[in-house]
Formats: sequence, C-alpha cells, structure tokens
Amino acid sequence: MNSWENLFLGELGASAALTGLVFVGISINLNKIMESSFLPNTALEALIAFVSTLFMAFLMLIPQQLFLAYGIEALCVGLFTWIAMIAIHRDTLRKAPRAYRIPFLRQFAIYHLAALSYIGASMSFLIWGTMGFYWIVAATLLSYLAAFVDTWLLVVEINR
Repeated sequence: MNSWENLFLGELGASAALTGLVFVGISINLNKIMESSFLPNTALEALIAFVSTLFMAFLMLIPQQLFLAYGIEALCVGLFTWIAMIAIHRDTLRKAPRAYRIPFLRQFAIYHLAALSYIGASMSFLIWGTMGFYWIVAATLLSYLAAFVDTWLLVVEINR
C-alpha cells in the first residue's frame, strides 16, 4: 500500500477541491440551475462523483487494512454511487427534453462505468489483492471525466 499512498493523497486533495468548485458553480448559477427541470440532477451527479472519489481516497488511506476491508469499502462506495446514479438518471430522462437524451445517455454511461469500476475494485481486492487499486484509478478517472463535463455545463455553458 505504501506505493499507493501518494496517489490517494493527491486524489483526496483534488477531489476536495473539485467538490468545492461544483459548490461554487452551483451557488453562482443557482437561479439558472433551478429554472431547469434537469440541471439540478446534473449538479447532484457531479457532486456525487467527486464525493465518491473523495470518500474512496480517504478510505484507501486508512492504515494497516486487510484486502477484505478494502473490498468491502470499495463495494459500499460503488453500490451507493451506482444506486444514486440510477435514480438520478431515471429522473433526468423523465424530465429532460427529447433533444438532450442521446448526449445524456453518453454521459450516463461514463458515470455508470465509474460506479461499476468501484465494484470491480471490490472484487479484485477480494480475489487478487493489489489489483483492486488499479480499478480505483479507473473509477477515479471516469468519475472525474464525467463530473468535469457536468461542471463545465454548470459553470460555463449555462451562461451562454
């Protein structure tokens, strides 16, 4: 685990900063976001993505854990994230105009792959040990990618 600590420390700091950025973007554009039927869900999914990476990094930094503990932690974060995303995305598809559905589906796929990568990490920790850390990296990158797109929408595109 020692070789992974620096990565998770960086991820912890980055996730905290990016979560703050989403909060700032939401607060600056709150009226425009709330006027939309689906932008509140977009804000929520970005927050969940960044907070899940924050929690995962925090949990990975707990010292002297067994791979069983890593697996359980990754499973809990993955299931929470996946269930939350399913609920948010069902609601968004119900509320969003038809023209937005295809772009949303692409975005949703990235979020679901990220959540499923946490679950993959869980299984990898339980079966192969350290291989689970690589799944955490994949989940983090996918979460960041999807949440960056949503944050851009909430901070920049909303004002066009």
